[in-house]
Amino acid sequence: MARKLSRNQRRIKRHSRSRNLVRGTAQRPRLSVFRSSRHMHAQLVDDDQSKTLVAASTLNLNGETVSYGGNIEASGKVGQLIAERALEKGIQTVVFDRGGYIYHGRVKALAEAARGAGLKF
Repeated sequence: MARKLSRNQRRIKRHSRSRNLVRGTAQRPRLSVFRSSRHMHAQLVDDDQSKTLVAASTLNLNGETVSYGGNIEASGKVGQLIAERALEKGIQTVVFDRGGYIYHGRVKALAEAARGAGLKF
């Protein structure tokens, strides 16, 4: 009898399939998104050197107050913050890696805020 995969195991399978197609370089790093129930995390990764270039999350929003890190408003702030930090380092174009999550809600808010702050993907 087949064993049913958990929700997170199915997400990891989707993520690994998309990671075969999405690859970040130094000129165009991968914008990786992780969503937990309480927080949002985003980072720009150079897969050639296996290094994180820029990172942002709801845990470190530069003094901005967020009542709860697991909502759309907080995700938008993380998107703006990662875009600002990327532009400071001279990174303008990225490849978006949604991490196996549906492009909806918090993931979409983060992506649109990053686009609005100047990142191209």
